[in-house]
Amino acid sequence: MNLARKVWQRAKNLLPITGFHFGRPLVLLQSDDWARVGLRDTDGLEQLRSVGIELGERPYDFYTLETADDLSALMATLTRHRDSAGRHPCLEMNFVVGNLDFARIEAEGWQSIHILPLTEGLPKGWERPGMVEAYRAGISGGVFHPALHGTLHFCSQSVKRNLNGEAERATLLQTLWHAGTPFIHWRMPWIGYEYWDPEKPPDDRFLTAASQQEIIGQTVGTFAKLFSALPFSACAPGYRANDDTNRAWARHGIRVAQNGPGGLVPPHFDRQEVLQVFRTIEFEPAVDEKFSVAHCLDAAEACFARGIPAVISVHSINFHSTVKDFRTRTLKCLDEFFGAIQSRHSDLLFVNDKELHALVQHGSYETAGGTVRVDVTQKKFRKARVLTKA
Repeated sequence: MNLARKVWQRAKNLLPITGFHFGRPLVLLQSDDWARVGLRDTDGLEQLRSVGIELGERPYDFYTLETADDLSALMATLTRHRDSAGRHPCLEMNFVVGNLDFARIEAEGWQSIHILPLTEGLPKGWERPGMVEAYRAGISGGVFHPALHGTLHFCSQSVKRNLNGEAERATLLQTLWHAGTPFIHWRMPWIGYEYWDPEKPPDDRFLTAASQQEIIGQTVGTFAKLFSALPFSACAPGYRANDDTNRAWARHGIRVAQNGPGGLVPPHFDRQEVLQVFRTIEFEPAVDEKFSVAHCLDAAEACFARGIPAVISVHSINFHSTVKDFRTRTLKCLDEFFGAIQSRHSDLLFVNDKELHALVQHGSYETAGGTVRVDVTQKKFRKARVLTKA
């Protein structure tokens, strides 16, 4: 079975696929990790430093959690800009809809994992007044669009194994959890991603189809309760998704799958009729020492020249401000990028995943101001060939 799967994966990249190309420049903003707690602000920083964990080597040491003020500042930046149809940029926010219930886990002696759904608030010790209301305000204002990321981001199978396994790893987990921090991924890559266990043999790293179906079903349920709507789009934590992931998504109403950067791949449908969309621009000033707006603009022009959307990846850490101010620079860079791209393209359109899906189906999408039409053409391509040109 593993050999057959390997052969099929290679064949998929060699077979011709029908991709979609667009007659107008399209910009999508996709963003991961929203509502996932990290370092518990200055208190958490000092608590971890007091037990010998030196923080500051990499930006993700300062990953915290967005505040209502962070979200308001982001909304203000997005509403300063409009496309040729008079609409603002819309940030596709991929939500992690659960966090660890640290207090319960510790009270039970670190023996098992307990999840606190976002619908029931944040873990003990965490305070973010007005955060959920700010999400909803941005959604109502059309500048945020909620999408599915996961429940815990890391692989529960791997973490459970290590929580009751090697002493050094178990101690690190307990130390972080005691401080209200679930993980710092670069320091502990063995935790993997929600559907992917890195310490299994290569052909067995993805969780079984049944396990993924169960996790995704629970995640969709929490998402629907939180936003009073089913998710239309999803991005797997760490971009680790396989056919089983996409099949489970499709069964739960997901129609667009977000994939990580790696090539100028046109949007296309898979066997489950899920539209596969690939990110083409990494807009990450918080974590990329070589980041420049000029480089992002060049990357966008390369997309437009090929008739594919400029799909921007910008993770939530870029908008955090409580321990280290990543937000100010990111918003300044976004302002510069939007201003430049608008001045270059009078027919520019800002769209979200749902609108992109409507375009490939109907050649148009609906807005409060009326119908927006775009010429959409279909061309055959081989994914492997496109990826080698990245």
